[in-house]
Amino acid sequence: MTHRAITFAKHHTPNSVRVTARRVISEAQHARLRLTVKVDVPSEYRNVYHCAMRKTASQWIKALLSDPVVYRHSGLLMHDPRPYKWEYPQAFPPGRAVSTLFVSHQRFMGIQKPGAYRAFFVLRDPRDIVVSSYFSTRNSHTPMGDVPQVRKVLLEKPKKEGLLYVIDHLARKGTFKGLRSWATAPDADSIRLVRYEDLTGERQAEEVDGLLKHSGIHLPPAELTALLSRYSFSRMRGGKDRPGSISHYRKGQPGDWRQHFDDDISEAFTAATGDLVDILGYSRTRPVS
Repeated sequence: MTHRAITFAKHHTPNSVRVTARRVISEAQHARLRLTVKVDVPSEYRNVYHCAMRKTASQWIKALLSDPVVYRHSGLLMHDPRPYKWEYPQAFPPGRAVSTLFVSHQRFMGIQKPGAYRAFFVLRDPRDIVVSSYFSTRNSHTPMGDVPQVRKVLLEKPKKEGLLYVIDHLARKGTFKGLRSWATAPDADSIRLVRYEDLTGERQAEEVDGLLKHSGIHLPPAELTALLSRYSFSRMRGGKDRPGSISHYRKGQPGDWRQHFDDDISEAFTAATGDLVDILGYSRTRPVS
């Protein structure tokens, strides 16, 4: 009942009210952490930046960075740019893990940053981004930004036409160009590229540990295991695996696009993205018939 009530409120509360509420909640969480959690080992970096395109588990990573155990081992407070109405290229307060910045590599480099910082960007197979965007926008995403307008279109279209529409929509929004910008950027010690598929796969603990260490956050193995258990995808779905339920956290399996792409969709995707799949290092396996 509580989960349904929260979901109903998120979908029926004006965006301006949600933004204000998020800011108030965030400040309250920061105050509570400062008062109740002793920082054992501060991060050597003044800021950490989590960069991504949408549909790359950004809410899950944000949840990890918000956990008190991460604060205890870093002193970094999670900072969501949206409630603070951040505008490019404003600098962020020091001592923050900024999550999430949906920007290209070029725009990220234009943001004023402290000398000691770390950043990471989460890659994902863009074909799975298309499929995830389709189902999320159509069924479950909080109605913010252009989601209501796109949802109306998708609800009026069969799935195939809806997927074609999403490909065009993501291309116009710059999602594919953003992925390309990070994949082709010069190597830098301060920036780490990580794959969604690795962060959510069988080697999750090793991958998350490497990502946190890159960010100056060193968790003991037992605490890392407990952290990942607290934010497992099954828990974040809120038990919404039963038939007929809809969750913002779908199965997220790598290669799910093969169940939804046909030749026409594949052709439209290639026309919109060119050699992006190859640049990102994903297989061009043909879709199942």
